[in-house]
Amino acid sequence: MEQPQNTPRPRVVIIGAGFAGLSAAKALRKADVDIEIVDRRNYHLFQPLLYQVATADLSPADIAWPIRSIFSRQKNVTVTLSEVQDIDLAARRIVTDTGTIPYDFLIVASGAHNFYFGNDWADRAPGLKNLRDATSIRRRILLAFERAEVAATPEEQRRQLNFVVVGGGPTGVEMAGAIAELARFTLARDFRRIRPADARVILVEAGPRLLPAFPEELSDKARTSLEKLGVEVWCDTRVEDISPDGVATSAGAIPAATTIWGAGVKVKNTASWLDIETDRSGRIAVAPDLTLPDHPEVFVTGDAAKVPWKDGQDVPGIAPAAKQQGRHAAQVIANRLAGETTKPFRYRHAGNLATIGRHAAVIDFGRFRLSGFLAWWLWGIAHIYFLIGVRQPIFVGLSWLWSYITYSKGARLITGDRQPPAPPDTPPIQLPQPEQGARPH
Repeated sequence: MEQPQNTPRPRVVIIGAGFAGLSAAKALRKADVDIEIVDRRNYHLFQPLLYQVATADLSPADIAWPIRSIFSRQKNVTVTLSEVQDIDLAARRIVTDTGTIPYDFLIVASGAHNFYFGNDWADRAPGLKNLRDATSIRRRILLAFERAEVAATPEEQRRQLNFVVVGGGPTGVEMAGAIAELARFTLARDFRRIRPADARVILVEAGPRLLPAFPEELSDKARTSLEKLGVEVWCDTRVEDISPDGVATSAGAIPAATTIWGAGVKVKNTASWLDIETDRSGRIAVAPDLTLPDHPEVFVTGDAAKVPWKDGQDVPGIAPAAKQQGRHAAQVIANRLAGETTKPFRYRHAGNLATIGRHAAVIDFGRFRLSGFLAWWLWGIAHIYFLIGVRQPIFVGLSWLWSYITYSKGARLITGDRQPPAPPDTPPIQLPQPEQGARPH
């Protein structure tokens, strides 16, 4: 059902309740506008901590909050649970599965999805972009240990205890370290027929080093920290195929029951919604004020925006950048309504952070670089600071402290459908292992 076209105040519609969308809505709290946030989920998700849900450090409720509760006291915000199907630029309205919504200003902050570079690997190697991904990965990891406990052959037991993480960026590094800690510490005494510490975690990266956005010295320290946890790091290694049996790489095949993807993301739908050309990742080249070319009433922010930064690089798709862009779009709208101009968007880089287990992290603040135990604490404080609300940072902080002191995990529950393991009489899987000297180091 189409909504009324005439509203007493300008209507700002925001597609997506991620970091950019929420920052824009909050920045317009005092503006004389009506804001409508449209999202297909009813919660905001703190994506940087998804890997901790996937490895049973945190529960989903620790990193997700209902959008309505976030804006319960901001009276100029309405939340609509709908999935956007199209954008009618000429009529200035969006088309959703529940009807059409007109706008005077539109902020597209729809986020990104896992990108498999044209391969059909999504079911075999889930990535980490939403809560369903995280709980699915948690189920796969925990089930792998359970199935190794009852495996009929040593070969199948070995396959269940092999975990392959694809991609050496922050997501891959954090996932690999968290799985290694789960196996070595948390599950160490839980099983009787297997030794969880024997689990083999392999991090596969196509490039020459981990964390390419970091200085090389921090990349080296991250690799050293991972290897101390028992993670095998295979750089300069391409993934050629992923099957239920394992992963085929340029350095050899790995029999593995669990593969996790962290190698690429892509923005969906923006090209078709806005009838505009995008880059390979689905990003739109925006004007200096983050507006769509020829449509000054439409803003593109977050993962969907291709914004030049420095040295030929674009603004990275990270939470601080998305928040800055959301606030800038809101400032442009407020200034236009007041008859004022706004300076072009300028990204202020706060630094790069990645954690490698309980005692190690790497932090790059430009001239200030840090690694090790202190960096891990600063990483934790920074993430708690960015959490939304008041209750959540306190409880997440306490949960982390308890986990650190006791080596326990808070959410080791296997939920959802449990697919049956291979029958006991199934022949052992025979994928060739790479020769010892063939592994890249």
